[in-house]
Amino acid sequence: MLAGRIANVCYDSLLAIVYPQTCAVCGDSVEARADGVSCDQCWQQTRIFSGQETLCWKCGLLSHGSVPEERQEEVRCRRCDDLAFTAARACGTYDGALRAAVLDLKRRAFICSRLETLLIETASRSPLNQATRIMPVPLHKQREKMRGFNQAAVIARKLSYGIRIPIDEVSLARTAHTERHRAGMDAIDRQKTVDEAFVVTNPALVKDQRILLVDDVFTTGATVSSCANALREAGAIEVFVLTLARAR
Repeated sequence: MLAGRIANVCYDSLLAIVYPQTCAVCGDSVEARADGVSCDQCWQQTRIFSGQETLCWKCGLLSHGSVPEERQEEVRCRRCDDLAFTAARACGTYDGALRAAVLDLKRRAFICSRLETLLIETASRSPLNQATRIMPVPLHKQREKMRGFNQAAVIARKLSYGIRIPIDEVSLARTAHTERHRAGMDAIDRQKTVDEAFVVTNPALVKDQRILLVDDVFTTGATVSSCANALREAGAIEVFVLTLARAR
């Protein structure tokens, strides 16, 4: 173990000299491969959820107040009452190193080991740890062809391997090529763009499952709610949501 750590440190040092990488957040050098496109200091300054925060139990919105641990399941923001999923959580807020990781994932199918660890830790907490099957939010075939991959599927595969839960990439499909969500769109407008955009193609694989639905960013919850609605209509018991980041 010690020899392996020493080897990794030496390798990282060599890479930093031969192939220096600039932090996507602050512009300083990235010294460890595990940190991806951001330096350790920027990771330290990014708001990462530890599981001890007071959140809306359903949508994961960070609360400014605090309640005893035994009452955290009672916390509700009320903004998410009409959303179809059971509960949503994120690794942290959409800024700093997490924002840089999300943007990098839209360009290349890569998740650094630091982010992988955060995903596994978040998925292992209640209530997401009740999931029996992992599914990525699907892209429309036209958009996936343009990008070359589905970033949600990249996340889901990494997570499936890490927590040993089967992944299903075929039972949920996007049938409508909706417009991109633009900055400034409110929750109602976002919901309209994804209403009935998803369909379950293999109900037998969904029935009686507790689905962990995976995506990169949670903004208003419109997309994952539309997915969850289709999954629950097909017989899923519950639908949990896990994203890399949550918009403020």
